[in-house]
Amino acid sequence: MKTRVVILNWNGEEMLRQYLGGVVDSVPTGVEVVVADNGSTDSSCRYVEEHHSAVRLIRLDRNYGFAEGYNRALGALDGDLFVLLNSDVETPKGWLEPLVEAMEQNPELGAVAPKLRSWRDREAFEYAGASGGFIDYLGYPFCRGRILQSLERDRGQYDDPRDCFWVSGAAFCCRATTFRALGGFDPRFFAHMEEIDLCWRMQLQGWRVRVIPQSVVYHVGGATLAVDSPLKIYLNHRNNLRMLFKCASPMQRLTVAVVRPFTDLLAALSYLMQGRGAAFGAVFRAWRDFLGEHTLLARQRHEIRSQRRKNPTGIYRGSMLLRYLFGGRTFGKMM
Repeated sequence: MKTRVVILNWNGEEMLRQYLGGVVDSVPTGVEVVVADNGSTDSSCRYVEEHHSAVRLIRLDRNYGFAEGYNRALGALDGDLFVLLNSDVETPKGWLEPLVEAMEQNPELGAVAPKLRSWRDREAFEYAGASGGFIDYLGYPFCRGRILQSLERDRGQYDDPRDCFWVSGAAFCCRATTFRALGGFDPRFFAHMEEIDLCWRMQLQGWRVRVIPQSVVYHVGGATLAVDSPLKIYLNHRNNLRMLFKCASPMQRLTVAVVRPFTDLLAALSYLMQGRGAAFGAVFRAWRDFLGEHTLLARQRHEIRSQRRKNPTGIYRGSMLLRYLFGGRTFGKMM
Protein backbone atom coordinates (compact mmCIF):
# COMPACT_ATOMS: atom_id res chain seq x y z
CA MET A 1 0.00 0.00 0.00
CA LYS A 2 1.37 3.41 -0.97
CA THR A 3 2.01 5.18 2.34
CA ARG A 4 2.68 8.82 3.11
CA VAL A 5 4.00 9.93 6.52
CA VAL A 6 2.88 13.53 6.95
CA ILE A 7 4.21 15.88 9.64
CA LEU A 8 2.27 19.10 10.15
CA ASN A 9 4.61 21.84 11.30
CA TRP A 10 4.09 25.31 12.71
CA ASN A 11 7.18 27.16 13.93
CA GLY A 12 8.64 23.83 14.99
CA GLU A 13 12.18 24.07 13.64
CA GLU A 14 13.63 22.81 16.92
CA MET A 15 11.46 19.70 16.84
CA LEU A 16 12.22 19.06 13.17
CA ARG A 17 15.94 19.27 13.91
CA GLN A 18 15.58 16.77 16.71
CA TYR A 19 13.16 14.21 15.23
CA LEU A 20 12.76 14.51 11.44
CA GLY A 21 15.99 12.70 10.66
CA GLY A 22 14.90 9.77 12.81
CA VAL A 23 11.57 9.58 11.01
CA VAL A 24 13.29 9.50 7.61
CA ASP A 25 15.68 6.79 8.77
CA SER A 26 12.93 4.67 10.34
CA VAL A 27 10.50 4.28 7.44
CA PRO A 28 10.81 1.47 4.88
CA THR A 29 11.97 2.14 1.34
CA GLY A 30 9.17 3.55 -0.80
CA VAL A 31 7.42 5.39 2.04
CA GLU A 32 7.46 9.13 1.41
CA VAL A 33 7.93 11.56 4.30
CA VAL A 34 6.15 14.90 3.89
CA VAL A 35 6.38 18.07 5.97
CA ALA A 36 3.32 20.28 5.60
CA ASP A 37 4.17 23.73 6.90
CA ASN A 38 1.31 25.72 8.42
CA GLY A 39 2.59 29.21 7.55
CA SER A 40 5.59 29.14 9.89
CA THR A 41 7.48 32.36 10.55
CA ASP A 42 10.65 30.64 11.79
CA SER A 43 13.26 28.86 9.64
CA SER A 44 11.47 25.51 9.51
CA CYS A 45 11.08 25.41 5.73
CA ARG A 46 14.67 26.43 5.08
CA TYR A 47 15.89 23.74 7.46
CA VAL A 48 13.92 21.02 5.64
CA GLU A 49 15.11 22.18 2.22
CA GLU A 50 18.76 22.38 3.27
CA HIS A 51 19.03 19.23 5.37
CA HIS A 52 16.34 16.82 4.11
CA SER A 53 16.11 17.15 0.36
CA ALA A 54 14.30 13.79 0.08
CA VAL A 55 11.43 15.08 2.24
CA ARG A 56 8.57 16.66 0.30
CA LEU A 57 7.69 20.12 1.59
CA ILE A 58 4.16 21.49 1.28
CA ARG A 59 3.87 25.18 2.12
CA LEU A 60 0.49 26.42 3.32
CA ASP A 61 -0.08 30.15 3.15
CA ARG A 62 -1.05 30.57 6.82
CA ASN A 63 -1.70 28.67 10.04
CA TYR A 64 -4.90 26.68 9.46
CA GLY A 65 -4.60 24.75 12.70
CA PHE A 66 -4.24 20.99 13.05
CA ALA A 67 -7.58 20.06 11.50
CA GLU A 68 -7.73 22.18 8.36
CA GLY A 69 -3.94 22.14 7.99
CA TYR A 70 -4.01 18.38 7.61
CA ASN A 71 -7.10 18.52 5.40
CA ARG A 72 -5.29 20.82 2.96
CA ALA A 73 -2.02 18.90 3.06
CA LEU A 74 -3.61 15.48 2.54
CA GLY A 75 -5.76 16.91 -0.24
CA ALA A 76 -2.54 17.54 -2.17
CA LEU A 77 -1.28 13.95 -1.77
CA ASP A 78 -2.09 10.62 -3.35
CA GLY A 79 -1.62 7.23 -1.71
CA ASP A 80 -3.50 4.50 0.11
CA LEU A 81 -2.50 5.25 3.69
CA PHE A 82 -1.83 8.53 5.42
CA VAL A 83 0.23 8.44 8.62
CA LEU A 84 -0.19 11.70 10.53
CA LEU A 85 2.75 12.28 12.84
CA ASN A 86 3.41 15.09 15.29
CA SER A 87 6.76 16.82 14.90
CA ASP A 88 7.69 15.91 18.50
CA VAL A 89 7.51 12.13 18.05
CA GLU A 90 10.55 9.85 18.15
CA THR A 91 10.15 6.85 15.85
CA PRO A 92 12.30 3.75 16.47
CA LYS A 93 13.06 1.33 13.65
CA GLY A 94 10.12 -0.94 12.87
CA TRP A 95 7.36 1.33 14.16
CA LEU A 96 5.55 1.74 10.85
CA GLU A 97 5.41 -1.83 9.54
CA PRO A 98 2.89 -3.21 12.11
CA LEU A 99 0.47 -0.37 11.31
CA VAL A 100 0.62 -0.95 7.55
CA GLU A 101 0.32 -4.72 8.03
CA ALA A 102 -2.80 -4.29 10.19
CA MET A 103 -4.45 -2.12 7.54
CA GLU A 104 -3.52 -4.55 4.76
CA GLN A 105 -4.89 -7.57 6.61
CA ASN A 106 -8.07 -5.93 7.95
CA PRO A 107 -9.94 -4.00 5.24
CA GLU A 108 -12.65 -2.99 7.75
CA LEU A 109 -10.16 -0.88 9.74
CA GLY A 110 -10.47 2.84 9.11
CA ALA A 111 -7.67 3.96 11.43
CA VAL A 112 -4.94 2.43 13.57
CA ALA A 113 -2.25 3.86 15.82
CA PRO A 114 0.83 2.78 17.76
CA LYS A 115 1.27 2.66 21.49
CA LEU A 116 2.41 6.06 22.77
CA ARG A 117 5.10 6.17 25.42
CA SER A 118 6.46 9.26 27.08
CA TRP A 119 9.67 10.62 25.60
CA ARG A 120 10.59 12.06 29.01
CA ASP A 121 9.84 8.88 30.98
CA ARG A 122 10.29 6.08 28.48
CA GLU A 123 8.70 3.33 30.56
CA ALA A 124 5.48 5.31 31.13
CA PHE A 125 2.52 5.80 28.83
CA GLU A 126 2.10 9.20 27.22
CA TYR A 127 -0.95 11.31 27.94
CA ALA A 128 -2.11 11.94 24.36
CA GLY A 129 -3.10 8.37 23.54
CA ALA A 130 -1.31 5.73 25.63
CA SER A 131 -2.47 2.31 24.32
CA GLY A 132 -5.80 3.25 22.77
CA GLY A 133 -8.50 5.76 23.63
CA PHE A 134 -12.04 5.47 25.01
CA ILE A 135 -14.70 7.91 26.14
CA ASP A 136 -17.25 7.95 28.94
CA TYR A 137 -20.96 8.72 28.67
CA LEU A 138 -20.44 12.39 29.48
CA GLY A 139 -17.82 12.76 26.75
CA TYR A 140 -14.61 12.67 28.82
CA PRO A 141 -11.78 10.83 27.02
CA PHE A 142 -9.45 8.37 28.73
CA CYS A 143 -6.99 5.70 27.61
CA ARG A 144 -5.60 2.28 28.30
CA GLY A 145 -2.76 3.53 30.46
CA ARG A 146 -4.06 7.03 31.29
CA ILE A 147 -7.03 8.19 33.38
CA LEU A 148 -7.15 12.00 33.75
CA GLN A 149 -3.59 12.94 34.80
CA SER A 150 -2.83 9.47 36.18
CA LEU A 151 -0.30 7.72 33.89
CA GLU A 152 0.54 4.06 34.31
CA ARG A 153 3.91 2.42 33.78
CA ASP A 154 3.99 0.26 30.67
CA ARG A 155 4.58 -3.28 31.87
CA GLY A 156 3.01 -4.95 28.84
CA GLN A 157 -0.45 -4.98 30.42
CA TYR A 158 -2.01 -3.40 27.32
CA ASP A 159 0.02 -5.07 24.59
CA ASP A 160 -2.92 -6.79 22.92
CA PRO A 161 -4.16 -5.17 19.68
CA ARG A 162 -7.67 -4.01 20.48
CA ASP A 163 -10.51 -2.11 18.91
CA CYS A 164 -10.98 1.17 20.73
CA PHE A 165 -13.05 4.33 20.44
CA TRP A 166 -10.29 6.68 19.27
CA VAL A 167 -6.59 6.79 18.55
CA SER A 168 -4.33 9.78 19.01
CA GLY A 169 -3.64 12.32 16.30
CA ALA A 170 -0.02 12.39 17.51
CA ALA A 171 0.54 9.22 15.45
CA PHE A 172 -2.55 8.37 13.41
CA CYS A 173 -2.69 6.01 10.42
CA CYS A 174 -5.84 6.07 8.28
CA ARG A 175 -7.07 4.99 4.87
CA ALA A 176 -6.98 7.81 2.36
CA THR A 177 -10.35 6.78 0.93
CA THR A 178 -11.99 6.78 4.38
CA PHE A 179 -10.50 10.14 5.31
CA ARG A 180 -11.77 11.71 2.11
CA ALA A 181 -15.19 10.07 2.21
CA LEU A 182 -15.79 11.55 5.68
CA GLY A 183 -14.57 15.00 4.66
CA GLY A 184 -11.45 14.70 6.82
CA PHE A 185 -11.23 16.48 10.13
CA ASP A 186 -13.88 19.03 11.02
CA PRO A 187 -12.02 22.23 10.06
CA ARG A 188 -13.93 24.33 12.58
CA PHE A 189 -12.27 22.45 15.45
CA PHE A 190 -8.92 24.12 14.58
CA ALA A 191 -7.10 21.86 17.06
CA HIS A 192 -7.87 19.30 19.80
CA MET A 193 -10.50 16.54 19.76
CA GLU A 194 -10.58 16.46 15.95
CA GLU A 195 -9.21 12.92 15.82
CA ILE A 196 -11.79 11.68 18.35
CA ASP A 197 -14.56 13.29 16.32
CA LEU A 198 -13.24 11.65 13.13
CA CYS A 199 -12.93 8.23 14.79
CA TRP A 200 -16.51 8.53 16.06
CA ARG A 201 -17.77 9.37 12.58
CA MET A 202 -15.76 6.48 11.14
CA GLN A 203 -17.41 4.02 13.50
CA LEU A 204 -20.90 5.35 12.81
CA GLN A 205 -20.28 4.50 9.17
CA GLY A 206 -19.11 0.99 9.98
CA TRP A 207 -15.33 1.36 10.13
CA ARG A 208 -13.30 0.00 13.03
CA VAL A 209 -10.56 1.82 14.96
CA ARG A 210 -7.72 -0.16 16.55
CA VAL A 211 -4.54 0.33 18.56
CA ILE A 212 -1.52 -1.78 17.51
CA PRO A 213 0.82 -1.90 20.55
CA GLN A 214 3.46 -3.87 18.62
CA SER A 215 4.26 -0.44 17.18
CA VAL A 216 5.72 1.94 19.76
CA VAL A 217 6.66 5.61 19.42
CA TYR A 218 7.80 8.19 21.97
CA HIS A 219 5.91 11.47 22.23
CA VAL A 220 7.15 14.64 23.91
CA GLY A 221 3.72 16.30 24.11
CA GLY A 222 2.80 19.93 24.71
CA ALA A 223 5.15 21.18 21.99
CA THR A 224 2.55 23.61 20.57
CA LEU A 225 0.28 24.43 23.52
CA ALA A 226 1.06 23.84 27.18
CA VAL A 227 -1.31 21.54 29.06
CA ASP A 228 -2.58 24.38 31.27
CA SER A 229 -2.93 26.90 28.43
CA PRO A 230 -6.29 28.75 28.54
CA LEU A 231 -6.49 28.34 24.75
CA LYS A 232 -6.12 24.58 25.06
CA ILE A 233 -8.79 24.50 27.80
CA TYR A 234 -11.12 26.53 25.57
CA LEU A 235 -10.57 24.32 22.50
CA ASN A 236 -10.96 21.08 24.44
CA HIS A 237 -14.24 22.16 26.06
CA ARG A 238 -15.74 23.72 22.93
CA ASN A 239 -14.76 20.91 20.58
CA ASN A 240 -15.85 18.21 23.00
CA LEU A 241 -19.33 19.76 23.18
CA ARG A 242 -19.46 20.12 19.40
CA MET A 243 -18.49 16.47 18.93
CA LEU A 244 -21.09 15.21 21.40
CA PHE A 245 -23.85 17.28 19.82
CA LYS A 246 -23.01 15.97 16.34
CA CYS A 247 -22.35 12.31 17.03
CA ALA A 248 -23.95 11.12 20.29
CA SER A 249 -27.12 9.04 20.45
CA PRO A 250 -30.28 10.86 21.59
CA MET A 251 -30.06 9.32 25.08
CA GLN A 252 -26.40 10.15 25.52
CA ARG A 253 -26.98 13.67 24.22
CA LEU A 254 -29.81 14.18 26.73
CA THR A 255 -27.60 12.97 29.58
CA VAL A 256 -24.82 15.33 28.53
CA ALA A 257 -27.25 18.26 28.30
CA VAL A 258 -28.40 17.66 31.89
CA VAL A 259 -25.10 16.84 33.60
CA ARG A 260 -22.29 18.57 31.73
CA PRO A 261 -23.22 22.17 32.65
CA PHE A 262 -22.70 21.24 36.30
CA THR A 263 -19.41 19.35 35.81
CA ASP A 264 -18.00 22.10 33.60
CA LEU A 265 -19.05 24.72 36.16
CA LEU A 266 -17.17 22.77 38.82
CA ALA A 267 -14.11 22.65 36.53
CA ALA A 268 -14.31 26.41 35.98
CA LEU A 269 -14.63 27.08 39.71
CA SER A 270 -11.62 24.87 40.42
CA TYR A 271 -9.55 27.02 38.03
CA LEU A 272 -10.79 30.15 39.80
CA MET A 273 -9.82 28.76 43.20
CA GLN A 274 -6.33 28.13 41.81
CA GLY A 275 -6.10 31.77 40.75
CA ARG A 276 -6.33 30.88 37.07
CA GLY A 277 -8.82 33.49 35.91
CA ALA A 278 -8.07 33.04 32.21
CA ALA A 279 -8.77 29.30 32.44
CA PHE A 280 -12.00 30.04 34.32
CA GLY A 281 -13.12 32.35 31.52
CA ALA A 282 -12.09 29.84 28.85
CA VAL A 283 -14.73 27.35 30.01
CA PHE A 284 -17.49 29.93 29.74
CA ARG A 285 -16.29 31.14 26.34
CA ALA A 286 -16.36 27.54 25.14
CA TRP A 287 -20.02 27.17 26.19
CA ARG A 288 -20.95 30.56 24.72
CA ASP A 289 -19.45 29.72 21.33
CA PHE A 290 -20.89 26.19 21.34
CA LEU A 291 -24.42 27.43 22.05
CA GLY A 292 -24.08 30.05 19.33
CA GLU A 293 -23.50 27.33 16.74
CA HIS A 294 -26.71 25.40 17.33
CA THR A 295 -28.14 25.75 13.82
CA LEU A 296 -24.97 24.66 12.04
CA LEU A 297 -24.33 21.80 14.45
CA ALA A 298 -27.92 20.60 14.03
CA ARG A 299 -27.38 20.35 10.27
CA GLN A 300 -24.15 18.43 10.78
CA ARG A 301 -25.82 16.13 13.27
CA HIS A 302 -28.67 15.36 10.87
CA GLU A 303 -26.22 14.45 8.10
CA ILE A 304 -24.04 12.30 10.36
CA ARG A 305 -26.92 10.44 12.02
CA SER A 306 -28.74 9.89 8.70
CA GLN A 307 -25.70 7.99 7.40
CA ARG A 308 -25.26 5.87 10.54
CA ARG A 309 -24.72 2.18 9.83
CA LYS A 310 -23.77 0.89 13.28
CA ASN A 311 -23.19 2.00 16.84
CA PRO A 312 -19.61 2.65 17.97
CA THR A 313 -17.70 0.55 20.49
CA GLY A 314 -15.67 1.88 23.38
CA ILE A 315 -18.16 4.24 25.05
CA TYR A 316 -18.02 3.61 28.80
CA ARG A 317 -21.61 3.77 30.04
CA GLY A 318 -20.81 5.54 33.23
CA SER A 319 -18.77 8.44 34.57
CA MET A 320 -15.02 8.19 34.38
CA LEU A 321 -14.77 11.08 36.82
CA LEU A 322 -16.80 9.26 39.48
CA ARG A 323 -14.86 6.04 38.99
CA TYR A 324 -11.63 7.98 39.36
CA LEU A 325 -12.80 9.67 42.57
CA PHE A 326 -13.68 6.27 44.03
CA GLY A 327 -10.31 4.68 43.22
CA GLY A 328 -10.51 3.79 39.53
CA ARG A 329 -7.10 5.25 38.72
CA THR A 330 -6.14 2.62 36.10
CA PHE A 331 -7.87 1.43 32.95
CA GLY A 332 -8.02 -2.12 34.30
CA LYS A 333 -10.27 -0.94 37.15
CA MET A 334 -12.68 0.75 34.73
CA MET A 335 -13.23 -1.55 31.77
